Amino acid sequence: MAGWCASREGSGGKPLLMSIYVAVLAGAVFSAIVIFSNLNSGVKFSFPVAGYTHSPSPPSSLLHVGEISQNGSSASEPTPHTTTNHSSHAAQKPQNILTKAIWEVPVDKKMPDPKVFQLTKEMVEYRAKDNVIIITFGNFAFMDFILNWVRHLTELNVFNLLVGAMDSKLLEALYWKGVPVFDMGSNMNTMDVGWGSPTFHKMGREKVLLINALLPFGYELLMCDTDMVWLKNPLPYLARFPEADVLTSSDQVVPTVTDDSLDLWQQVSGAYNIGIFHWRPTETSKKLAKEWKEVLLADEKIWDQHVFNELVHRVLGPSVEGGKGLVYAYDGRLKLGILPASIFCSGHTYFVQAMYAQLSLEPYAVHTTFQYAGTEGKRHRLREAMAFYDPPEYYDSPGGFLSFKPRIPKSLLLDGAHTLESHFSLVNYQLKNIRTALAIASLLNRTLVMPPIWCRFDRMWFGHPGIMEGTITRQPFLCPMDHVFEVHVMLKELPEDEFGPEIDFREYSFFNNPLVSSQVKESVLEVQLCDGQSVKCNMDNETTQPGVITFPKQSKQEKLLQVFSSYKDVKVIQFSSMEDAFAGFTDKEKEEKFRNRVKRYVGIWCCVLSRDPGHIYYDMFWDEKPGWKPEPPKSREEDHPPW
Repeated sequence: MAGWCASREGSGGKPLLMSIYVAVLAGAVFSAIVIFSNLNSGVKFSFPVAGYTHSPSPPSSLLHVGEISQNGSSASEPTPHTTTNHSSHAAQKPQNILTKAIWEVPVDKKMPDPKVFQLTKEMVEYRAKDNVIIITFGNFAFMDFILNWVRHLTELNVFNLLVGAMDSKLLEALYWKGVPVFDMGSNMNTMDVGWGSPTFHKMGREKVLLINALLPFGYELLMCDTDMVWLKNPLPYLARFPEADVLTSSDQVVPTVTDDSLDLWQQVSGAYNIGIFHWRPTETSKKLAKEWKEVLLADEKIWDQHVFNELVHRVLGPSVEGGKGLVYAYDGRLKLGILPASIFCSGHTYFVQAMYAQLSLEPYAVHTTFQYAGTEGKRHRLREAMAFYDPPEYYDSPGGFLSFKPRIPKSLLLDGAHTLESHFSLVNYQLKNIRTALAIASLLNRTLVMPPIWCRFDRMWFGHPGIMEGTITRQPFLCPMDHVFEVHVMLKELPEDEFGPEIDFREYSFFNNPLVSSQVKESVLEVQLCDGQSVKCNMDNETTQPGVITFPKQSKQEKLLQVFSSYKDVKVIQFSSMEDAFAGFTDKEKEEKFRNRVKRYVGIWCCVLSRDPGHIYYDMFWDEKPGWKPEPPKSREEDHPPW
């Protein structure tokens, strides 16, 4: 996550904010309708991203990333695409590693000579279109992100791309997938890298070295991190600003414009984010890249993005006359533009504010910043947005799925002021039901499809009043799962003898994803909870409706296993509610292991203003502690999870 500046907007931004709130006022009524329509829905629900209607859906023709085999035997393999090059002789060349179409699987079983993967001007020339090349890079740990990045671009009919491989394992894997790849010669290990680690900083330096290597080739460069995806072809937008030397994204969370023009540089307080930026091969941009490289190579601990921001802010202003929002920066000659955060989205403007939807705009990109669960959290956010393409087995489960209708009381969701207490009351109610669902999923060996999680308060790394001042975050809002849950912990392999069996889960939007087969979506058993004291409830569980059964509330482990063992062939078991659905385990050892596992599943809310520490731990078993209140730790000694 890039740095974020918490400084307030100047008074000059107030008229603009007034116009923004007028623009979104009509959406307030719609927001309430969305909330109520989503609360009681089940398998056939339609949950758009962040509770709004402009959520992009994956194309039905999209091939699962994992389906392209080394021998090209996939039945649904996409048609390979070649790049129309600015050089007329390109189409006349014989097909080789340079000219091979994207997704065209090699027929030769032997890897080519390593020399052919060296980055050259000729390689860029064959892939570039209209003098533009789009680049990302990474190591093998980000293989699925890279395939996802390439897939999104090719589905948008954008093929002028190259991928830099930082290790030989990734280079070989991408080659056999038919992805145009070059060797960065980094010799990096294949593991995931943590933010701020030495390896993280090494990756940042590799980016700057790559920019310096590419700009002299004379092509425009759109450089991207692997943890972002393209939702719309950005090249026509970038072409609107031919005078720009550099166009960069930012961590701005307060809108400065209400249309698709560049953000107003005078009002941007968020850091410029180098996860998405566009360079033209001008003398002043090359000068910036060279100095950036020299500063980084002189200090191995300094952060590449921090240096970029310092250099660019060395001079900032005045505006370029007739430059459509460009500003003179760096040396007073560099023409800089800041891409609008509403449509070149950060993890906050997309997943929390849904700024693009509130302003009736179409997003070009989303970068998975502003999240709290590492690489696993980034992947899960894209899955929630149906913008991540998993292998086919992800969309099925050997044991089937379990889901439930949340049925959140209106009083918890909408009534009263938005306070710390009302936020935790809302989240805690959902935690209790999810805890029950996790227990049932564990006993039935089913994959839990998480419900959407609603929040009243935003989450940050520092104290704030509930939502960020100046943002257009609606309250309540559909919050990303990593706001509450430790997604990376839930996916971690834990010893079964201590934590019980793994409990697999899927994102709340899972059944909306067109990549989930109709065989899964249509194989549903609806479970209607009933009063266990009723004679009718305890009869054979059958109802007059096919595919629907009744099930007594407060049932124990044996009852669950007895009833649902008859429905192992049903893909989806959907409960009408989780309220009082489960009375508990009878196997105390199994219960203890379950509790030991799920108490680690929840994280923190952050943060109370003017408190240190100011974060508050969520507690999966809050209801078992009389008088529990949402309060920060009173001391450093008390600052630990509630277990």
